[in-house]
Amino acid sequence: MRQVLDLHIHSRYSRACSRNLTLENIDKVCRVKGVDIIATGDFTYPEWFKSIKEDLEEVTRPLISSPACAKTSPGRQEGNDWNGLYKLKKAQDDKIKFILSTEFALIYKDGGKCRRIHLVVHAPSIAAVVELNKYLDKKFNIRSDGRPILGMGARDLFKICLAINPKFLIYPAHIWTPWFSVFGSKSGFDKLEECFHEYTPQVYAYETGLSSDPEMNWRLSALDRLTLLSNSDAHSPQNIAREANVFDLELGTYDEIYETIKNKDLKKIKYSIEFYPEEGMYHFDGHRVCNIRFSPDETKKHKGICPVCKKPLTVGVMNRVEELSDRPIGFRPKNSADFRKLVELDKIIAEALGIKSRSSKKVQIEYNNLIKKLGSELKILLDIDLEEIKKAANPKIAEGIRRIRNGKLSINPGYDGEYGKVKIFNQEEKIKQPELF
Repeated sequence: MRQVLDLHIHSRYSRACSRNLTLENIDKVCRVKGVDIIATGDFTYPEWFKSIKEDLEEVTRPLISSPACAKTSPGRQEGNDWNGLYKLKKAQDDKIKFILSTEFALIYKDGGKCRRIHLVVHAPSIAAVVELNKYLDKKFNIRSDGRPILGMGARDLFKICLAINPKFLIYPAHIWTPWFSVFGSKSGFDKLEECFHEYTPQVYAYETGLSSDPEMNWRLSALDRLTLLSNSDAHSPQNIAREANVFDLELGTYDEIYETIKNKDLKKIKYSIEFYPEEGMYHFDGHRVCNIRFSPDETKKHKGICPVCKKPLTVGVMNRVEELSDRPIGFRPKNSADFRKLVELDKIIAEALGIKSRSSKKVQIEYNNLIKKLGSELKILLDIDLEEIKKAANPKIAEGIRRIRNGKLSINPGYDGEYGKVKIFNQEEKIKQPELF
């Protein structure tokens, strides 16, 4: 059964995150977006973990009836880790399933340098999280932020988690971004082995991040054995599923997801849903405060120095990929899943209607009308025939969706923490839109 997974989001307790990120709201948004399995985020934060324990319950039935179900000891009671996915107790069904997750910010010294990396961690059970939190609470401050900062190395985190339960799943978050990633230009490494040392074989996946896409990652042969994951890293409900993963799951358990990712099972990994990487906030190099945005070639011409303030530029994802890649542009490994790029529906509606804010009342009314008529956002963006969309939507919106599907858009690339600016219609078309459509 096709399942959409967004494996990395945050809660209302993380810094710079929306107060609307409650479990109940996440469940509601996933139904609108078309997500089936969603990360809890932030399971180390005491108040959030309390909500997880009180408001969620373990899912006890598989996606479909299968002979394999008999092998999972069906007589076990709710609360053990045989399933490992959870549902909102208040929900009318278990369509939306939560996977226990968090993101750690590790700041430490390795190889004579200060390293700052983010890792995504998934836990197989509530019991495993309880034990991990108990250990971390004794040594670090896990109460200051939903995404805790730990003064330990990546190998130490692996050692602790795997000693508690070998089914903890740990992988690099937004692998290329400058400030907090394994390959980041500011404090990262050049090789996975330099970061994870003896635990490198236990790294089964990596997260592309918003500023890179599969084609960029395929240029680095060291990533071939790993499962490519794309997640939203949502800091607000509206950003859930801006990137996601589409799996074909049989049982829909934590163990099945773990094995699928560990073994890079391309029979079950169908495709990833991607941001256009130019829209990501670190795609190009630059200085936001100086209004300087450079391509890698321009950065090279300026020797990495900002022409305005004369300080080093923030080297972005595209440049870093160029630096570490050992393959040409356009190379595709044989063992790679497909991907599909999108722009969120409310952004398409806003531009089609000539409205600046995707959160405006008019945009949200049109958005909700389309969801009511056609189904979930991802279904509209990826699956529904354009002729059917034209019957239900403003023709300008249908044309916008067609262009996004065909890659017919322009983007001023993001840089140094500034998102790229998407343009689906040019200025002349905007003026002539009543005639065009």
